[in-house]
Amino acid sequence: MWAPLRGLAVRRCDDEGLINGTWVAGAAGAAGAAGAAGEADEVGAGGEPPRFVVQRVSPIFAPEVHDDIEAVTAHLAGRGLATPRLLRAEDGALYARDSAGAVWRVMDFIPGRTHHRVGSPALARAAGALVARFHRAVDDLEHAYRHVRAGAHDTALHMERLDGAATGGEGRRLADAILDAWRTWQGRLDMPLRHCHGDLKISNLRFSDAGEGICLLDLDTLALQSIDVELGDAWRSWCNPAGEDATEARFDLEIFAAAVAGYREVRPFGAQEREALADAVERIALELAARFCRDAFEDRYFGWDAVRFSTRVAHNLHRAAGQLSLARAARRQRGEIARLLAGG
Repeated sequence: MWAPLRGLAVRRCDDEGLINGTWVAGAAGAAGAAGAAGEADEVGAGGEPPRFVVQRVSPIFAPEVHDDIEAVTAHLAGRGLATPRLLRAEDGALYARDSAGAVWRVMDFIPGRTHHRVGSPALARAAGALVARFHRAVDDLEHAYRHVRAGAHDTALHMERLDGAATGGEGRRLADAILDAWRTWQGRLDMPLRHCHGDLKISNLRFSDAGEGICLLDLDTLALQSIDVELGDAWRSWCNPAGEDATEARFDLEIFAAAVAGYREVRPFGAQEREALADAVERIALELAARFCRDAFEDRYFGWDAVRFSTRVAHNLHRAAGQLSLARAARRQRGEIARLLAGG
């Protein structure tokens, strides 16, 4: 289906993520990955990086998502930014189906490093600057998305669904705490929509060995959404050193300050953006807490760690409590968050 793949060794990616099946294709005889825990560049024989990433796309993404990826990456490339690009199949299509109907795609491999946590202010600053370059580059993009995830960040709707799903016991008590926190949240929900990546966890950003941001990866979540949702979700992830599997979270102001400084140097915040962003981490943490807690009742959506937890329900209650803890930490530090956003 893709002529450039012929003769290349293809192997499963050691660090493929949770949704799409991922392989790398490189020079004949390509070996395994270098480095530990997926933090280093993928390399093959002779130290050469792979040439392409091959993915079996999850059915949660409609095939039309490739039209969106093509439009945004073409725009980014036209602005001089590094970005993975789709390789067209021999028939000119952006993707192909196999005999079982599964959707496959091939994209350029971007050499660099992948990190799974923000371990230093320097990395946070580079991440903030990279996201700002992306946002600045797509400020003038004109594109109507074909693949739309309706209600993905409709926080009020997630709360309604939680209230309807929660029955009794420990889960209901946790649900009530989440719903109470949402009722007393005092942020704003009226920010304009803009082009966003949609899932800025740190492993979706590519860095050089020197620590500079190169490009954004995993582009299936591209969408129109507000900047407080985009950055609130990024900071929720980057600034919680305990991670999503700890019930006692901490919001790291040093990491946050560095991320904000890196972003602001490239694309300064407007007054309304600063106001909305001051409450954004709390909002998105509560939203994710509601989603985890709801799945503790419905028991069908999120993956779970069967080694650490006896059931998906137990893992989801644990994660919901952690996100509620993070939301409370962000609320306690709201004044400092606002000051840092203002350049203090």
